[in-house]
Amino acid sequence: CYLSIDNHLCMEPEFSLNRSDDLCNDSANVSGITTVISSYLFCIVVGSISVLIMCGNLLVIISIIYFKQLHTPTNYLILFLAVADLLVGVVVLPFSIILTVTSCWYLEDLLCKIRGSFDAFLCVSSILNLCSISVDRYYAVCQPLSYRTKMNVHVIVVMILLSWTVSALIGVGITIHGFNEGQSNRCVLFQNTRSAIMGIVFAFYIPAIIMFSIYLKIFIVAQRQARSIQNTTCQRKKSGAAVSKSERKATKTLAVVMGVFLICCTPFVLCITFYSLSNYTIPVPLIETFKWLGWSNSMLNPFVYGFFYRWFRSSFRMIISGKIFQGDFTNSKLF
Repeated sequence: CYLSIDNHLCMEPEFSLNRSDDLCNDSANVSGITTVISSYLFCIVVGSISVLIMCGNLLVIISIIYFKQLHTPTNYLILFLAVADLLVGVVVLPFSIILTVTSCWYLEDLLCKIRGSFDAFLCVSSILNLCSISVDRYYAVCQPLSYRTKMNVHVIVVMILLSWTVSALIGVGITIHGFNEGQSNRCVLFQNTRSAIMGIVFAFYIPAIIMFSIYLKIFIVAQRQARSIQNTTCQRKKSGAAVSKSERKATKTLAVVMGVFLICCTPFVLCITFYSLSNYTIPVPLIETFKWLGWSNSMLNPFVYGFFYRWFRSSFRMIISGKIFQGDFTNSKLF
C-alpha cells in the first residue's frame, strides 16, 4: 500500500490536488499569510489561463460558424475540438480553483466528482476528435479524388456524434464509479487503479498510436506527391498540385495541433501508467504539474490556428475589431 501525502494513513495510491486529508480542521492546516498569498496567486494564474482558453476558442467557434467560407468538413471537426477546449476553461479549471482554495465545503465531494467526470469526458472527446481529423486528412491527401464523397457532411456528423457519445459514456461511468466509492476526505486528481490504467490504454494510447500511424502514412504519401509534382510539366497537373499543396499545409497544421496535444498530455499519462511500477517513487507534485500542463493545452490550439492559417487571422481580426457587427460579412473572402 501507499503512504499518503500527510503520512497518517496507509491506503491505495491517490493523487491529491495539493490538499490535506484534514482540511476541515480548525487551524491545523493554516500557514498564515503565505498560504493566503499563494492562494491569490494561484487564482490569478489559473483564472488568466481559463480566460485565455475561453476567449481563444470562442474566436475559433465564432469564425467557423459565422463565415460561410469556413463551412468545410475539416473545420466542423475543428469546431467541436474548440468546443471541448472551451468547456475545459468554463468548467474544469474554475471547479479546480474552487476545490484547491476552499478548505471545507459541504458540496465539495459532489463538485470533485463532477470535475473528474467533465475532465475525463473532455479529454477523451479531444483525442477522439483529433482521431477523426486525422482520418479526414488521410482521405484529403492520400485519396483526394474520393475525398468529397467519403468525407461529406453526413459522415462528419456521424464521427462527431460517435466521438462525443463515447466520451460522455466514459465521463458518466467515472461519475457513477466515484459515487459507488463513497465519500472521500480529499479530492483527488486520479486514482492509480487497474481499471484506470485499462481506461487510459483504450482512451489514450490506442487513439494516439492510430493518429501517429495515419500521419506517418500521410507524410510518406505527401513526399511521394511532392516528387511527382517536381517531375510534371502538364499545366492541368500543376493546377491540381496547387490544391494538393493547400491540403498538405492544412494537414501539417493539424498534425502540429495533434503534436501539441500529445506533448501536453503524454507526461501525465506516462506518470499514471508507471507510477505503481516505479514503486510510487514519482513525486506527486510533479504529477500534479503535468496534469495542469494537460489542461493548459486547451489554450494553445487557437494560437496554432492563428499562426498557420492566414484566413483564421483575418477572421480573428474582424471579430475582435467588431467589424462583423457593422454589416453582413458572412460571405467575405478570407483566403
